[in-house]
Amino acid sequence: MSITYKDADGIQGMRTAGRLAAEVLDFLTPHIKPGVTTREIDRLAAEHMKKQGSTSATLGYQPPGYPPYPASLCTSVNNVVCHGIPNDKPLKKGDIVNVDVTVIKDGWYGDTSRMFIVGEASIAARRLVNLTYEAMWHGIVRVKPGTRLGDIGHAIQQFAEGHGFSVVREFCGHGIGRRFHEEPQVLHYGKPGTLDELQPGMTFTIEPMINLGRREVKEFGNDGWTIVTKDHSLSAQWEHTVLVTETGYEVLTLSAGSPPPPAFVTTG
Repeated sequence: MSITYKDADGIQGMRTAGRLAAEVLDFLTPHIKPGVTTREIDRLAAEHMKKQGSTSATLGYQPPGYPPYPASLCTSVNNVVCHGIPNDKPLKKGDIVNVDVTVIKDGWYGDTSRMFIVGEASIAARRLVNLTYEAMWHGIVRVKPGTRLGDIGHAIQQFAEGHGFSVVREFCGHGIGRRFHEEPQVLHYGKPGTLDELQPGMTFTIEPMINLGRREVKEFGNDGWTIVTKDHSLSAQWEHTVLVTETGYEVLTLSAGSPPPPAFVTTG
């Protein structure tokens, strides 16, 4: 599969899908508090998608070698790195949870995730969540024509490891458009000046998974999806879908409730 380049109509379709995915997270934000189950979060998201006229890309999604994914979003709590399946266990004060939403609108995919701190969390947990957000943006601000994917991965890795965290290697960002996962793969580690060169019209996700402890991960249980840290340490992830423009980047998964970019983005 080769990289797809979006024309003006495709870019508009991606903007709409991205905004709708972000608006699902806006809608969920006040509901994510101690006592709510991740299954209830999933139910609320499915209802909201129906109202906005989008559909979930994850419900029934079945790549080769995987069982069909059973929910409308992913909820990854504490030491769950990614692909956590919503369940009936209530969230408790101090938990951190990643909610990952991908919607389809008029054939275009919008993919984004945010971290939520449930009640008050430890200093270490808050630091991990905040610095993972900054790590994502260190990757985003590298996006412009002529940059290479290795430059993005290097910027994220250098920032995360410079703060004593580790970067998960087994999962990465990806091209996105009329398919959920397209080329290229977007690694969150790497060497500057390597891999594909960015060109206008490319759309892909940047979604670093950063661990408080070691970077190694493993499958949890037998659901075929849930990935956890091998050392049981906390893990955090943020995700935006970005477009390579003629002069730089555009973040496609912004909405009224999106957290503001870090200060270095607006002043740099």
